[in-house]
Amino acid sequence: MARTAPIVAASLVGGYLVARETKKRELGGIVLAVGGVTAFRSWVKSVGTAKALLLLAVYLVGFGGSHPLAKKIGAWPSVLTVSAAAATAAHIVADRSAD
Repeated sequence: MARTAPIVAASLVGGYLVARETKKRELGGIVLAVGGVTAFRSWVKSVGTAKALLLLAVYLVGFGGSHPLAKKIGAWPSVLTVSAAAATAAHIVADRSAD
């Protein structure tokens, strides 16, 4: 089974970077959506629907939470913090169980 923590981290960081560099938030959203769908499909196969939905919620809350957090600590620190948190959750709940 594929490791999903790198997918989660890369899509959160990549989505922000694409949106920032292109000035088109919808392009960043596409990166986020592709990463989220890819990880979710893997999670369903490896840990079941309930845990997959929990991890998807962590991913989405991380994305949403990065905006108010950015006002306090800055954009990049915020994106890196929520990416690390969501990737850690993916590792603990789904990836580690694949070992």
